Amino acid sequence: MAASIARSCCRVHSHVVFRITTYLKASLHCSPSRRSGLLSSLYNRGLLKESFPALHAGNLLAIIGLLHFRAAGHDIIALLGGATAQIGDPSGRSAERERLSPHREIATAHSLRTSSSFLHFCPDSSRLGRLAVLNNRSWYKDWSVLEFFSEVGRSFRMGTMLSRHSVQARLKGAEGMSFTEFSYQIFQAFDFYRLHQLHGCRIQLGGTDQLGNIMSGHELIHRKTGEEVYGLTVPLVTTSMGDKLGKTAGNAVWLNRDKTSPFEFYQYFLRLPDNSVERYLKLFTFLSLAEVEKVMEQQKQDPGKRIAHKRLAAEVTELVHGKEGLESARRCTNALYHSNIQALEQMSDTELQELFREAPFHEVFLDPGTTVLDACRRAQAIPEGPRGYQMIKDGGFWINHQRAANPEQVLVLGQHILSNGLSLIRVGKRNFYILKWFSM
Repeated sequence: MAASIARSCCRVHSHVVFRITTYLKASLHCSPSRRSGLLSSLYNRGLLKESFPALHAGNLLAIIGLLHFRAAGHDIIALLGGATAQIGDPSGRSAERERLSPHREIATAHSLRTSSSFLHFCPDSSRLGRLAVLNNRSWYKDWSVLEFFSEVGRSFRMGTMLSRHSVQARLKGAEGMSFTEFSYQIFQAFDFYRLHQLHGCRIQLGGTDQLGNIMSGHELIHRKTGEEVYGLTVPLVTTSMGDKLGKTAGNAVWLNRDKTSPFEFYQYFLRLPDNSVERYLKLFTFLSLAEVEKVMEQQKQDPGKRIAHKRLAAEVTELVHGKEGLESARRCTNALYHSNIQALEQMSDTELQELFREAPFHEVFLDPGTTVLDACRRAQAIPEGPRGYQMIKDGGFWINHQRAANPEQVLVLGQHILSNGLSLIRVGKRNFYILKWFSM
């Protein structure tokens, strides 16, 4: 696709209420060979679901789609829905979204900017397009309701708006649909129009559940300008049960480290069912299709090594969390599942707390002669009195992956206390406690 046309718009919907929209400098009037190169590649990967008029696995999949465009030389713009967060997109939902307070709105916008930092990821490309981040609050903040509907509302027809799948689904539901939600497609359509006017946006990309909203924007622009614009959709990522991944469903895999650590993120992709791995390699990585075939062939030759799963987890984790995040995920994996003392010793306090989110963390002073019993009591891992003493003797305690069955044994540096001053206590199979030791 030549870089002679206007920017295209890729709309990415986040796991929170804010919307991210992205734009590309893309030509849809280029030579057939150039046009088929990028779009055919995306279709072959399974990354495009629908296109019109000729032409989500959550946020990440749509973002990856736009990064493919950026790698092909097109400019992209990420749009935060700072204004439309007050309305909430009804697409794919059975109930109305909770309204965000102004404080949460600002906090969410900041979080989205932090989470989407990997938009700056640069696939190997000699013609990388530019990136800009905008917020639609900038063009709504000075408009009154009367002015907006007088200017924009007259371009929409009730019959068309009512026919949208997202509207029909809600109207048939028990809760119905508020006018606020019903009007959302007008605002998303105007965003497309505004960015078409200001930045020459020609393409909008979003999940399949966004098709109706994208079509509204296409129709608005065509009606007001006579120009042709385009929409592309990416498939929605679902669980093995067919449920959409997302915050509302309670199964979200977040891009923000504060919500999903690099280790948890890595493990999600590592644990995918075998029949999903090839598709995810095509969707979520920038590996060539030939390289994906090679990886899958290696997987078939020795399924036990899980080569494809490991490659997928590594590629996507590095994309979202960078090389340091991938190294952290691997350290945590080795420390937890391979009883690797060296990996445990290299872990930071943050990594330990991410790895054992529910584990109590205590900072304590190391007194001379501190015993295994003392450590377990300071970690509050055992009850007071003879019962706690007996629990250790019964062999149900491990310190740094080594069984500790002698309550009176004095703690040994390098064994019970690692060089980073940490002790990981495990009681039974799943109960962990972390001690951070300080010398007197």
